[in-house]
Amino acid sequence: MPPQDGREIIGHMSDLERFVNDDGLCDLDPLIKMALIHHQFESIHPFPDGNGRVGRILNVLYLTRTGLLDIPILYLSRYITRHKDEYYRLLQKARDEGAWEAWILYMLRAVAETSRITLELIEGMRAQMATMKQRMRTELPKIYSQELLNNLFRHPYTKIEYVQTDLNIARQTAGKYLDQLSEKGLLSKHRSGRSNYYINAPLVRLFLEVSGGA
Repeated sequence: MPPQDGREIIGHMSDLERFVNDDGLCDLDPLIKMALIHHQFESIHPFPDGNGRVGRILNVLYLTRTGLLDIPILYLSRYITRHKDEYYRLLQKARDEGAWEAWILYMLRAVAETSRITLELIEGMRAQMATMKQRMRTELPKIYSQELLNNLFRHPYTKIEYVQTDLNIARQTAGKYLDQLSEKGLLSKHRSGRSNYYINAPLVRLFLEVSGGA
């Protein structure tokens, strides 16, 4: 059971903070240490709600701090959600029986699988961006810019407001750009209420394919 006394929680969190930041306390591989940090944080359970989300954020922030990630983009939540029963079982088993090896191996599998998916997404997005860039420069050279291309891949869909802000252009111009992209089949135009939105369909398909349809 997590500690209930506020002073005890603060003490445990202080110890955890020191463990996270003082590399001289132990000589562990950062991935193994990440698994231990996550377990300890979830066991302290310092907040009334949101401990799981914060714990998963701590994972990527710690890996970024150690230099294993350049930016915190490793989305471990997908793996943990899909293997939730095993996650809670091993979390508890480490507490009750000291079964740390099984817990650490679970977290290492989460990192390995998530890394594979992330790399597939990056490679797929790069290929799609190169294809769209070529088509825009060939078919719509007057509206092409790297900023517009980036906007189309920042989200699975975009809106006039997004393009207007990112490119610092008039609303009418942003709408004209998006309509031209839609007419060429580079985006799919839809309407919701009084607003239009434009879906990057190949990007959506890539997300679904790589994530297994989830």
